[in-house]
Amino acid sequence: MKHAVVGQTAENRTETHRLRDSVRRVALIGGTTTLDDCLAALYYLIHPRQLVAGAAISEFEHSFAQYIGVRYAYSFCHGRVGLYGLLRGLEIGPGDEVLLQVPTHIVVANAIRYTGARPVYVDCRLDDYNMDLAQAEQHITSRTKALVLQHTFGIPVDLDAALNLARRRSLTLIEDCVHALGATYGGRPVGSFGRAAFFSSEETKTISTTMGGMVVTDDPELATRIQNFQQSCALPSAWQTFRYILKLVLYHGMTEPHIHQYTRAIYEFFGKFNPLPQPTTDEETSGKRPTNYEQRFSNAQAALGLRQLRRLGENVSHRRAIASAYHERLTAEGFHLPRPPVKAEPAFVRYPVWVEDPDLTVRVATRRATLGTWFSSVLEEADSPACGDYEMGSCPRAERAARHLINLPTNPRVTEQDVDAIISAVIQADGLARSQDFRALFKKG
Repeated sequence: MKHAVVGQTAENRTETHRLRDSVRRVALIGGTTTLDDCLAALYYLIHPRQLVAGAAISEFEHSFAQYIGVRYAYSFCHGRVGLYGLLRGLEIGPGDEVLLQVPTHIVVANAIRYTGARPVYVDCRLDDYNMDLAQAEQHITSRTKALVLQHTFGIPVDLDAALNLARRRSLTLIEDCVHALGATYGGRPVGSFGRAAFFSSEETKTISTTMGGMVVTDDPELATRIQNFQQSCALPSAWQTFRYILKLVLYHGMTEPHIHQYTRAIYEFFGKFNPLPQPTTDEETSGKRPTNYEQRFSNAQAALGLRQLRRLGENVSHRRAIASAYHERLTAEGFHLPRPPVKAEPAFVRYPVWVEDPDLTVRVATRRATLGTWFSSVLEEADSPACGDYEMGSCPRAERAARHLINLPTNPRVTEQDVDAIISAVIQADGLARSQDFRALFKKG
């Protein structure tokens, strides 16, 4: 797959490819589900008694733990809820501090804040957008209890250095693997290195159950505490689960590249009036805690997650091949691209690229693909970074990255021809953005 993608050029495309590509618009999400997944989802919509409770939950948890190489896995309605339960299981609370990198998502900071602990923000490195571990050590105090290590965009952190830091300073290492399902470090799955880890299967991630998260650990005492927390969480309602499963089916259709150019416009037109459940609530974007925060995972979602987990190897291999094609072509054009640690094999849930003007690049590429602007703020989706107690100016590299990063789709629906079109759009837009006259005209328009 890798060589086929890299070798594709505009000169050797057939006219059939040209005609087919002209009506394709690639979505950032999608591609992880199949028509068979949708048929399985429809079965649960028709048989609502099996929507919420059932045997698929424990089977999914067991299979997930096996895949990561640990003994215990516990599912939740969101990865953020799993993190919150994990922090509680570690008895982290008021007066404690937790090291957390930026850029990250507001819901990760919220999970720490909801325990009463304080997130201490650490700047990122610009070679892989992961935590600057040297700076992290400078922030450690007598109140620092844990280090939340985000594998940004599915690029593993230098885990040798991170484990060394955690051991030397007696910190609990928690892996944030929400982008990184399928990534490895030294041939070993991420999520198996720290005291515990949490994952997400929300609709934008490597596999999709619309919403969902998992906590994994090899520590039996901690596992018991997490399990007790899970049992204390409310089951999702049948109506809420129905909407999640319906959204998965609708998104499978909406993100089909030949119709996405139309469905995306409809989706954006309705905006907040969209009746489908949203990943982040208004309370969370403002830093407040939702009233129904602590919830469990449903049986129907687990069944769909299990189907995709079985295809994960093929899914991640495709993402790596697409990322390799982006890397080879854009390196030749002089773009600043991620440089993973030597022992890391990223999952590349998306491929990050540093550009002069993200807004312009997204607009130029919009005919061919929906490009992502994850981390256009140091705290993604926050109404303001202050909502997560972040002080502007404290992490300048992350703030620079937020002004320059775009992310390219890697999902299994991205083809060789899509790669060509996306790269051409990125190169064209960056050239235009570096023209001062054009930039001034663009800003006025």
